[in-house]
Amino acid sequence: MDAADRAEEVYRRIRSIPEGHVTTYGDLTPGAPRLAGRIMSQGHPSDLPWYRVVRADGSLTQGDAQRRKLEAEGVPFTGKRVDMDAAWAPPEG
Repeated sequence: MDAADRAEEVYRRIRSIPEGHVTTYGDLTPGAPRLAGRIMSQGHPSDLPWYRVVRADGSLTQGDAQRRKLEAEGVPFTGKRVDMDAAWAPPEG
């Protein structure tokens, strides 16, 4: 699988995350969470719900902008982190 195909697979998995839920970088690319982060950092389609991807501990990578988008979808938080027990959903793989 080449880089473009890997990126498209990551985007497909992100689009499969239901509204009001999140998944982790590691769920997008099992065994290689940094690969998902690298793919997303290189730019992505404007319609991609990037904000539904968080760290495994529920912390956010994009701060307040990401939190506002998640809260608008009803994602629950405990302090500064997403409540992963309530909000986590695996991407379609």
